[in-house]
Amino acid sequence: MAQKTAGGNAAFHNFHNDYAHIADPNERRRLALAEIDKAPFGWYHIRAIVVAGIGFFTDAYDIFAINLVTAMLGVVYWQDAPDPKKAGTIPEHSDTAIKVATSGGTVIGQVGFGALADLVGRKRMYGLELILIIFATLAQSLSSDSPGISIVGIIIFWRVLMGIGIGGDYPLSSIITSEFATTKWRGAMMGSVFAMQGIGQFTAAMIALIVTSGFKQSLLSAKTAAACDGVCLLAVDKMWRVIIGFGAVPGCIALYYRLTIPETPRYTFDVARDVEKAGEDTKAYIQGRAEGHPDEIRRVTTIQETAGRLEIPKASWSDFFRHYSQWRHGKVLLGTAGSWFTLDVAFYGLGLNNSIILTAIGYAKGDSMYKIFYNTAVGNLIIVCAGSIPGYWVTVATVDTLGRKPIQYMGFSMLTIIFICIGFAYDQLLKHNGALLALYVLAQFFFNFGPNATTFIVPGECFPTRYRSTSHGISAASGKVGAIIAQTIFGPLRTRGAAPGATGNAASPWLKHVMQIFALFMLLGLFTTALIPETKRKTLEELAGEVPGTSNYDPVSSGHGTGYRGDSKSGSGSADDDRM
Repeated sequence: MAQKTAGGNAAFHNFHNDYAHIADPNERRRLALAEIDKAPFGWYHIRAIVVAGIGFFTDAYDIFAINLVTAMLGVVYWQDAPDPKKAGTIPEHSDTAIKVATSGGTVIGQVGFGALADLVGRKRMYGLELILIIFATLAQSLSSDSPGISIVGIIIFWRVLMGIGIGGDYPLSSIITSEFATTKWRGAMMGSVFAMQGIGQFTAAMIALIVTSGFKQSLLSAKTAAACDGVCLLAVDKMWRVIIGFGAVPGCIALYYRLTIPETPRYTFDVARDVEKAGEDTKAYIQGRAEGHPDEIRRVTTIQETAGRLEIPKASWSDFFRHYSQWRHGKVLLGTAGSWFTLDVAFYGLGLNNSIILTAIGYAKGDSMYKIFYNTAVGNLIIVCAGSIPGYWVTVATVDTLGRKPIQYMGFSMLTIIFICIGFAYDQLLKHNGALLALYVLAQFFFNFGPNATTFIVPGECFPTRYRSTSHGISAASGKVGAIIAQTIFGPLRTRGAAPGATGNAASPWLKHVMQIFALFMLLGLFTTALIPETKRKTLEELAGEVPGTSNYDPVSSGHGTGYRGDSKSGSGSADDDRM
């Protein structure tokens, strides 16, 4: 029997002592995790949201800032384009390559960091991805071309590395928030972390607006991108570096707190199988300390005493494939990955090309470089403030009452209708710029009060602890594959049939057909949504099928079935030689 520990008062309850007298490690695990699930919402929850949310702020800032920066890169580095009509404009293939580079790196980071967080722990990996983001962001802002390498090549290199860091932030921030959250408000906590993307997008557009205003006089000296030289060229070169470089600032602020966050008790129980450490980490989290410090002698003794007695299966490749080979579990992974894929085809296809969309509807035109950059920044602010930010926070306010699946169903349904309207009535809508802009704003709203938020939340809840991070990483990576398809296929498809040197609407003759294709993907999202479970107000253990008497209960995967215990005495499926 474990000894009781000192400490605890009305403000900081000693949760460890509530179950220290329990000899059965499975019962101690159940009681400890129940305390986390039932804990009243407090400052420690807010701290977790802020620390994880700043990472997503940085992620969104870095991803969407490039939408504003590529036009500036064209002004600085393509003044000597072979075709005088394209002077000051970045080539289409270079623009696409820079944008796709981030998504390519993100896929690697999501799968890699997701698997590593299940292998070595959430705490050991959390913060490393932010260090990579900060380093790569600063490196981009200091990049330049030379006779040996082009600016496109060097920026692609750093954006791939930055993307790996951004990719790692998806599964880590999601599951750490999920595993520390109270069951009642878990959706709102995870939604709040993800909602920082909207603030990141807003800040990117605001920084662009500020630097544009700061260099107003220099930008007014040129009417067009081709005529931007001298002080105008110098100003634009400084502008894009400031916009990119600012993305590292919030990450630096959050780095210390990420590196000192405690390991999640669920991981320590189920994967590290350290009952004493898990109990101490639970207490440390509630009290705001970096980690628990149990008595090492008692800790070693408890590990030896409880070896082979924890019912949760050990993580292994054989267990992983056995788990997901069952349709009841495999369909959930298919549903989360498929929903994220269908969503991101349209979300990134539209979002990363906001400046192009704003040009088509008249919000990126101007009689000088100042007015062009100013209108682009303001147009992006309109879309973000009117659609994206409200959508994120409406989700936060309703996700724990309406539920995840209803919001995702509603979002995909509304987006299908909106893209059908834009695609089939595009020519008529062009005559009324206000109507077209309104539909784009509505699309942004229902992306975020819809599948963009729920596809992030659900994978962090519905998988067992031992594979939660890996499964979230696979789901998120599927989405970024969709983003890559959007940029490499639908981006060039948008300009099909455009006359050389065409501008405005004439430069995107196939845009309406791309919108029609996006409508089809949103319709497919309704079918993938049917595969995911409703996770509202259910504990993570219930969703993993570990709680007897619940609709999700699976005696085999929970370790209650014959021959499936997670110890060396239980036969097949539990050997350590194939551990993940």
